[in-house]
Amino acid sequence: MKESNYFSHKTAIIDDDCKIGSGTKIWHFSHIMSNCIIGESCNIGQNVVVSPEVVLGNNVKVQNNVSIYTGVICEDDVFLGPSMVFTNVVNPRSAIIRKNQYLKTIVKKGATIGANATIVCGNTIGEYSFIGAGSVVTKEVPNYALVVGNPSKQIGWVGEYGHKLDFNENNVAICKESKQEYKLEGNVLRRIE
Repeated sequence: MKESNYFSHKTAIIDDDCKIGSGTKIWHFSHIMSNCIIGESCNIGQNVVVSPEVVLGNNVKVQNNVSIYTGVICEDDVFLGPSMVFTNVVNPRSAIIRKNQYLKTIVKKGATIGANATIVCGNTIGEYSFIGAGSVVTKEVPNYALVVGNPSKQIGWVGEYGHKLDFNENNVAICKESKQEYKLEGNVLRRIE
């Protein structure tokens, strides 16, 4: 394990060969397994499992009771809500070993996954997208998309501050909090700099 300036509660277990960034906090009864990388200023809540070779970027917030399985990569500023679920095999069976069939799931910068949501493996969750609580994601999620339901469906767009965007006749929206402007062209949303 690479030594750095992070906090871990005395009940947390951190296996060998982990890299944990400065300012990260790991709370009660969490298990950080071998060969994972956790960036700076992350917060790993209670009863969290980070499986081998998982990668978490900087400032990732993992709420209580989340298991992050091998094959998951979370970029910077990702929020994982309480008890949300990742999978890593499409068709798991107890009696059949499928460790060589783990699929990658990538959660892009700034995305939020709500409480009790399920992310089926092999998909990419787009930058700054917002997955509503309890949703079941079975396909790719575009950048800035707002998706809800089971199976999840896109119902709108959000800005980088997480607010739903309302568009004018020119397909331009302004975030009510940040005042950032966004332009919708086809099925692609981009921030106007």
